[in-house]
Amino acid sequence: MACKCGGYYYTLNAKASFDRDLPKTRKFLLRNVSVIRMFTSGFFRSKWRSIAGKRRILSMDAREKSRSTILESSKDKRVPIFVMMPVDIFTLDASGCPRIRKLKALTVSLKALKLAGVHGIGVEVWWGIVERFSPFDYDWSLYEELFKLISDSGLKLHVALSFHSNIHSTHGKGGVSLPLWILEIGDVNKDIYYRDQQGFSNNDYLTLGVDHVPLLCGRTALQCYEDFMLSFVNKFESFIGTVIEEISIGLGPSGELRYPAHPFGDGRWKFPGIGEFQCYDKYMMEDLKMAACREGKPQWGDKGPQNAGCYNSLPSGVPFFEEGKESFLSDYGRFFLEWYSGRLICHADAILAKAAKILKKYQENEQTSVMLVAKIGGIYWWYQTLSHPAELTAGYYNTALRDGYDPVVSVFSRHGAALHIP
Repeated sequence: MACKCGGYYYTLNAKASFDRDLPKTRKFLLRNVSVIRMFTSGFFRSKWRSIAGKRRILSMDAREKSRSTILESSKDKRVPIFVMMPVDIFTLDASGCPRIRKLKALTVSLKALKLAGVHGIGVEVWWGIVERFSPFDYDWSLYEELFKLISDSGLKLHVALSFHSNIHSTHGKGGVSLPLWILEIGDVNKDIYYRDQQGFSNNDYLTLGVDHVPLLCGRTALQCYEDFMLSFVNKFESFIGTVIEEISIGLGPSGELRYPAHPFGDGRWKFPGIGEFQCYDKYMMEDLKMAACREGKPQWGDKGPQNAGCYNSLPSGVPFFEEGKESFLSDYGRFFLEWYSGRLICHADAILAKAAKILKKYQENEQTSVMLVAKIGGIYWWYQTLSHPAELTAGYYNTALRDGYDPVVSVFSRHGAALHIP
């Protein structure tokens, strides 16, 4: 699979310098990463090796090396630098409506970035701002103003359609919730959000369980996402492929295809806890029961793993993540993890299929072609264990004995989406 490179990302207020004298090997590796929001002194390797007991852990085998090629035409191209718009660029005025903060200062900053050689700006387009007050009531005025400002500065755009909330990650400072009409539904029915085994809900993103259930003023979650994407494309058609070079589709918390298994914003989880499975809302449990019946094991559908520890557990001493009869290696363990990760992959498949269909007419014309992008989470801790528990709770069925990312990137590839690794 040839990687598509969309450029480096810095944050607008970050004090960072670009090292033009990176070693050749390092440049080679970074050039093959789709989009990087910020990078540190480390770099990516195509193959990781470590030892857990007597087992050799290989998450990427020789097949991946044979697939990873560089397009001849891209070998000598410079990588464009994109700067990420600050999360608090919007603020609420006295009437409670969002507006752009410090407009004059932002205008000066954009011009300075253009003079410095920056290629473009990354902007998060929030569902909770545009369709804030009522269904189908899309207000694009803020983004019309912002996009024109960026375009007039001679800069390009990477747009991230954000169907999540960042209230918890910003501790309420400049954060954006889900649309208010969604929150009103959630006040009555908390099962539209993910739930953990204690019943705590997370309103950062709608549960996968409502993807096909018309609970949102007569629409399913997938229909809400599709309608939003259609409205965006219709509004900014003249920008697509000229100013807007890339459209990233949010697939979960922080825009990443994963479950909110490590909710750092509300104090339940602290690094390096293994996290918890997030499948205890009513609709996910109904789906699990149906999957268990199809498997001929209805008893497997009553609940998730009961021996998988809690948010801040460490892998040792947690039976599900070890090698016993009731572990992730058991028949039940395999069934549950295939279902849990499979629901996530189906979610990505459905949304990206809709996005690809909406953007198809632009892709057919080389002059208006825009890159479709989707993002996964960087769940790296406990990678050197047999079970990779933090990845399992996040929804990536990736262990020392199984490649869990291959089905994910296969779905992305099938819809022509590039991979964004944060």
